[in-house]
Amino acid sequence: MAKVDVNTASFPSIEELTERYNLKGSGAAKLPEGQKSFADILTEKQGEDFGLKFSKHARERLSDRNISLSASQLDRLSNGMERAEKKGINDSLVMIDNLAFIVNTESSTVVTAMDANDTKNQVFSNIDGAVIA
Repeated sequence: MAKVDVNTASFPSIEELTERYNLKGSGAAKLPEGQKSFADILTEKQGEDFGLKFSKHARERLSDRNISLSASQLDRLSNGMERAEKKGINDSLVMIDNLAFIVNTESSTVVTAMDANDTKNQVFSNIDGAVIA
């Protein structure tokens, strides 16, 4: 195996790599329209195990806010959605730990997600019920 002299070798700069691979400042690659990131696919697959779907908006909010859900939290979210549905709630706020989710029970879809920073104003609109799970 040939040795490379790092003092004489030519390596691209961070700026060149960023431009070459069209990277955002967050470290996430900008994907062409219609393609999903690994984080999007992971969120979908995890949710499917618990009978949940995540809207594109919800997946973006989870990613933007660095919210990752454990299996226990996904189970509680699913349970909260089921409880809301049994009470006849269509659009519910489901609170888990310091996270808030707006869910549509008819389609079993998480519409959006918020953490404690986003819920400071404590006003939620377009819901017809709430569940603390």
